[in-house]
Amino acid sequence: MTSVPARDGTVRVLVRTTAYLYAVGGAGAALMSVDVMRQEAPRGVLLLAVALGALLLAPLLIALGTRLPRWALSLAVALATLALAAGTFLAPDPVVGVASAAMTVLVSVDAMLFFGWREAWAHVVAATALQITALVLVHDVSGLVCAALAVLWLGVAGAVGVLARQASSARVDALTGLANRRGWDGALEDAIDRAARRGEPLSVALVDVDHFKVVNDERGHAAGDALLQAIADAWVHDGPPDVVLGRRGGDEFAVLMPGLPGERARVLAEQLCAGAPVPTSCGVAEHVPGESASELLRRTDSALYAAKAAGRGRTVLSSSPRHGLSRDLLVALDDGDVGVALQPIVDLATGDVVGVEALARWQHAELGAVAPTDFIAVAEESGLIGRLGEAVLRQACADALELQRRWGRPVDLAVNVSGRELVDDGYGRRLRATLAEVGWPPTQLVLEVTESVVDASQLVALRELARLRSFGIRVAVDDFGTGWSSLSRLDELPVDHLKLDRSFLTHVTSSPRRTAMVRALLGLCQELGIDTVAEGVETADQAALLRSLGCPLAQGFLLGRPAPVAELALTAPVRTTAPPERRAG
Repeated sequence: MTSVPARDGTVRVLVRTTAYLYAVGGAGAALMSVDVMRQEAPRGVLLLAVALGALLLAPLLIALGTRLPRWALSLAVALATLALAAGTFLAPDPVVGVASAAMTVLVSVDAMLFFGWREAWAHVVAATALQITALVLVHDVSGLVCAALAVLWLGVAGAVGVLARQASSARVDALTGLANRRGWDGALEDAIDRAARRGEPLSVALVDVDHFKVVNDERGHAAGDALLQAIADAWVHDGPPDVVLGRRGGDEFAVLMPGLPGERARVLAEQLCAGAPVPTSCGVAEHVPGESASELLRRTDSALYAAKAAGRGRTVLSSSPRHGLSRDLLVALDDGDVGVALQPIVDLATGDVVGVEALARWQHAELGAVAPTDFIAVAEESGLIGRLGEAVLRQACADALELQRRWGRPVDLAVNVSGRELVDDGYGRRLRATLAEVGWPPTQLVLEVTESVVDASQLVALRELARLRSFGIRVAVDDFGTGWSSLSRLDELPVDHLKLDRSFLTHVTSSPRRTAMVRALLGLCQELGIDTVAEGVETADQAALLRSLGCPLAQGFLLGRPAPVAELALTAPVRTTAPPERRAG
């Protein structure tokens, strides 16, 4: 596995520099050949042939570009060395010979800039040996002159090599020896360009160490650093040779897999993760034509987030982005065409609507109504989720204000928040600014998050939710009961409301065990001071049973379908008395 991409330069620059070497060397040899032909025509013709060959190879190298394998580029430098040596052998006198040999410095610079120490010195020493042999055997140049030239070539090579490696160290992670963010991102750009030229697949993976913060907190940062080094060492020694590995910061590693389509890349990523000394989560995405590096990384990061949200210790492959739909969604957001439907949240004891949940809606000009699961996924993949969330919040607040005006009384507003939004820097500040701008009270806003979102985001999400609650905003855990750790997390989550997943109600009227589970959950929430909202109420029997069990709030098709604000204002029941101290979730 390649730990540092093109450690001493990129393939593209190597090709161009080697082509430049051929062009300069060929031009110099062509000029010398004119003078040689005046003195000795046969030698001059041979030297001109060598010069023309070099000049022809220069554009050929540019044309082939990054399609050349690395060994072919090393061969091209070796051929340049032979061409320069041929020029020295064919020179008619010592002066021209020394002039020809002086161009060997080009080989020294090219080799040291772009090859590793061993390969570079092999080129430099071979070029020096050939030139010294030609100068001594053919032109009888003195040993001191030859020694001076050798010192010059070797000295230039050493100086360029040191400077090149110092410059390249800015692209290397000091802790692991892998490419750092800058170096790996540069390799990704080159790989995308190469994949486009060759029409080959390309995939990338982002890997996070599970519970890395626990290691740092409990065992110290030295132990955390040692763990990162152990992971890097394991992957460098055991990974495939064509894979490029980098550390983008913290405990996040990046893997570049040229030539591999998505599914094969997922399998390879799983093998790498299995070889790590600790559990890891991994997201994988395959590059699609026309996709930029930042778009590809956003999809990969979303897949990594999905892996952590699903419980960690797994690898998730991103679906191919729907570029047309993402462009249309961007236009819809720019034009204000993403709308909101409001679904009533009802007090089961009185039948009154005490709040509404805002649900995003998008009517595509050609496709018609796009399912929220589809366009939200597109927003996640394309990096538009922040804009989508803000647009929905702004429209929901405006609609809820209209609803309050029409009903003449306050209601609570519940809005879903994506985990990607929640952990985005500045989310809370932007949220409060939007509420202040539209005039919606923070105390009447409920943010709905899924348990898996909070679990995947860990402390960042928990801190942000706690900060928002300090401003009076309440938090509801949506789809409760679908996560394996639900009950154990109740004492940790900053939660005001619990929304029972509709799966609890599927057999609640026919299964005594399911009824007992719902009763137990309702009792537990009451003891913890958490309001409960039952989702997916579709039958009168379900509503009656929930009411008898003491469930305070519910929503579902039986109680009201999602509808535009104008329709809801006309059809929803109007409360005449305030419920005792209960708020909607």
